[in-house]
Amino acid sequence: MPLTDTHIRSLKPDSKPRKYFDGGGLFLYVPTSGSKLWRMAYRFDGKSKLLSFGEYPSVSLRDARERREDARRLLAKGVDPSEQKREEKKARISAERESFQNIAREWHETRMAEFSEKHQGTVMYRLKTYIFPRIGKTHIAKLETRDIMEVVKPLEQRGNYETSRRVLQIINQVFRYAVITGRAKHNIAADLRGALRPRKTVHRAAVLEPEKVGQLLRDIDAYEGYFPLVCALKLAPLVFTRPTELRAAQWKEFDLESGEWRIPAERMKMRRQHLVPLSRQAMFILRELQKYSGEGKFLFPSIRTEVRPISDATMLNALRRMGYQKHEMSVHGFRSIASTLLNELGYNRDWIERQLAHGEQDEVRAAYNYAEYLPERRKMMQDWADYLDGLRNTQQKRNKEGVCKRTP
Repeated sequence: MPLTDTHIRSLKPDSKPRKYFDGGGLFLYVPTSGSKLWRMAYRFDGKSKLLSFGEYPSVSLRDARERREDARRLLAKGVDPSEQKREEKKARISAERESFQNIAREWHETRMAEFSEKHQGTVMYRLKTYIFPRIGKTHIAKLETRDIMEVVKPLEQRGNYETSRRVLQIINQVFRYAVITGRAKHNIAADLRGALRPRKTVHRAAVLEPEKVGQLLRDIDAYEGYFPLVCALKLAPLVFTRPTELRAAQWKEFDLESGEWRIPAERMKMRRQHLVPLSRQAMFILRELQKYSGEGKFLFPSIRTEVRPISDATMLNALRRMGYQKHEMSVHGFRSIASTLLNELGYNRDWIERQLAHGEQDEVRAAYNYAEYLPERRKMMQDWADYLDGLRNTQQKRNKEGVCKRTP
């Protein structure tokens, strides 16, 4: 007689396990203790076999009967339902293990380690916000170009052009990693080159004419404010570092006897140690600042607490109070000034790029590049500081030839 829900609910464990049959091989197994279990007995290739459907009541009587019918259809086609179930389980495990999301997290942990924590966080934010909700759970080998376009195209259509480009770049890098590690045969993201609107180059605002640079330096000298902030503004054009690297500078990184600033890898964007030769002018500023904050951790402690450096906005706000608008000058613009004018003055491009700590394509070379061209860079940095003094001390346009002696 077929089972009913009322009958099943009334069944209690006995001193021995019991089987209650519903027909077609389906039965409910009631052990001496624990949950009631659905099972199906069948024969395949002349052998008796058993198939499990789950616990009651999580799997209802109706669900168990549907699964029985599915199994019988497979048997009619000559397919072993137990083997089919094992293959489906393997496919689910594989899909989860080799999903885009899992591979992306593995790539992030492996390949992003050399970047700053801030950059790592930005990449993970984009993965979690824009990518994982759409394609995260899909097996990476099953993704197609249209799936990728459904991630990036809506961002572009909303006007988030830079975000759409960055998101596609992340997907491309994850696919490259998947191909290298044997989880995908082809990088389909590479096929989407040209699918998004061309990138508009956005230059960091900076005053680049020598006479305007001289005026900027005079404005900084005349600025009256928090002493560490003033020192940070004076050092910015002399060291070429990124704003975050400068504002979070720590005294333990400086060797004032040797005139060197060694920024540890964990504070650099590219996660590699960087060496900054210090000019006489930079050393003078540092020694004056040392009298103020030398007993603490940071060169430029926050005005509110010594346990944190000045914020990202502090230096920028000072420039705005001096009268420099958003389109005229940014804190990052000090790097642009150095790069532009030193190149115009004829200095070796490699020296300039090394001092700016731009990315190195050769990984082996990059590991040892912090001291590369050090004698040449040391002289260039002193020449540059002297050149800035020249710009600061005149109101008139100066002839660049001879003001900053070009090194052959």
